[in-house]
Amino acid sequence: MTTLRPISMRALVLLPRKISVNHINHNNQRSITINMLFDSLNIIEPILKALKEEGYTTPTPIQAQSIPIVLQGTDLLGCAQTGTGKTAAFAIPILQLLRATHTNDKKKKVRSLIVTPTRELAIQIGESFNAYGRHTGLTNTVIFGGVNQHSQTNALQRGVDVVIATPGRLLDLMNQGFLHLRDIEIFVLDEADRMLDMGFIHDVKKLIAALPKKRQSLFFSATMPPEIVKLASTILHNPEKVSVTPVSSTVDIINQQIYFIDKGNKNALLVELLKDKNIKTALVFTRTKHGADKVVKILIKNNIKAEAIHGNKTQNARQRALTNFKAQTTRILVATDIAARGIDVDNLEYVINYEIPNIPETYVHRIGRTGRAGAKGTAISFCDAEEKAYLRDVEKLIAKKIPVVDNHPFPLMDHNPEPKPKQQQGRGGYGHSRPKSPTGNAPKKKWYGARR
Repeated sequence: MTTLRPISMRALVLLPRKISVNHINHNNQRSITINMLFDSLNIIEPILKALKEEGYTTPTPIQAQSIPIVLQGTDLLGCAQTGTGKTAAFAIPILQLLRATHTNDKKKKVRSLIVTPTRELAIQIGESFNAYGRHTGLTNTVIFGGVNQHSQTNALQRGVDVVIATPGRLLDLMNQGFLHLRDIEIFVLDEADRMLDMGFIHDVKKLIAALPKKRQSLFFSATMPPEIVKLASTILHNPEKVSVTPVSSTVDIINQQIYFIDKGNKNALLVELLKDKNIKTALVFTRTKHGADKVVKILIKNNIKAEAIHGNKTQNARQRALTNFKAQTTRILVATDIAARGIDVDNLEYVINYEIPNIPETYVHRIGRTGRAGAKGTAISFCDAEEKAYLRDVEKLIAKKIPVVDNHPFPLMDHNPEPKPKQQQGRGGYGHSRPKSPTGNAPKKKWYGARR
C-alpha cells in the first residue's frame, strides 16, 4: 500500500521565497502563509497572460501549494473544500506540462484525463481549461451523458490534448472504440468523495485499470474518510499531501445562521426572507428532487423568478438554469446536493438550506458555494424539530455552535412533532400542515440577521 506523506522539504524548496512555513499542525502537515503572486510560481508567460486577462493575480493556498508540486511531476493528494480554487490548482500546471512536450503531430493524442462526478462540474472544468489555456495551443473536450454523443465523438476524432469526463459516458465511448487511455500522461480524479457517494467507485476502478502504469496522478477530495484514503493508495505513487483547511471544516468567512421553524412554515419564511432586495441571488438546497420542484412553484407563485436543477432535468435544462442564474436573470436556483456539486458562481452571497442535511459533511459542501476565494457569504438554514438531531451532528463536525435568529415571524411552535421516520428521508421537507400565508404580519424592522 502506498504511504501518504505530508508536503516535503524538497517541494517546499521549489515554492516561491515569499511563502513561509508557519508550523506543523496536529495532522503533521505544514501550514503555509501565502504572500505572493502567480508570477512567482514559475508559470509560463502564455498562461500568466491568460490569468491576467481573467483578473487573477494572487493564488489561493491550494494553488500556491499544489502548482509547484505538480510541475515537478510528483503525484498529489489534495484535501480541499469547495471554493478554494482547486480546479486552477491542477489545470494550470497540467497545461504547462503538456505544452512543454507539445508535438506537431497531425492528430493530437489524449494526454491528460480529468474524471469528475457531475456534468456541471465537468463543464466548468472545461471552461477553466479554455480560459487558462487560450494562448497555449492546447485543446480539450468535455464528455458527459444525458446528451447526444455526436459532438463529443467528433472532437475525439479530430484529436484533443485533454479530456474532462464523467465516468459513465467515458467508459461508454471507450467501449465503442472512440478513445483509449494508453497515452495518458497526467490523470486527475476530482471530487473523489462525491464519486464514492454517487456509486461510481466501480467505474473509477475500471478506468484506473485502463491507464498506463507510468503516469502522474492527482487526487482531490473535500473530505478524507478511510474509504477515500484507501482508494487514493491504489492510484497514487509516493504522493505529496496538501490540505489547506482542517478536514470537513467550514469557511470561516461565511456568516452562518439558524432559523428554528415548523416544517409547514418553511415556504412562508423563505418568501419573507426574499423580500429583501439586497438578496440579489440565492442558492436554495432541498433534500429531494420533488422538494426542489415544489419550492420553485411556491416562489414563482409569489413572483420570485426561480428554477430548479436536479437529476430529473435534462442536461440542456440544467445548463440553461445555471446560465440564467449566473446572469442573474433567474434570482433563485433551487438544487439538490448531487446536482449542485460543481456549481461555481462568482460573488454568490447567499446559500439557504431549506432542510438541514442528514449527512453533516453535506452541510459543509452546501455552504461552500458562498464565501468562495475569500468573498463574503451568508448561509441560512431552516431547522424544524425533527431536524435538530441533524443540526447537532453538523455543529459537532464543524466544532462550533451556529448562531440562532430568534426574532422572525414564524418561530418554532411544535417542539415535539409525532415522528414520521419513513418520510424523514424520502420527502421534500414540507410535511402535511398547510403553510401560513407568506404575506402574514411581519415586524417592520429588518429582523433577519439578528442574533441570540
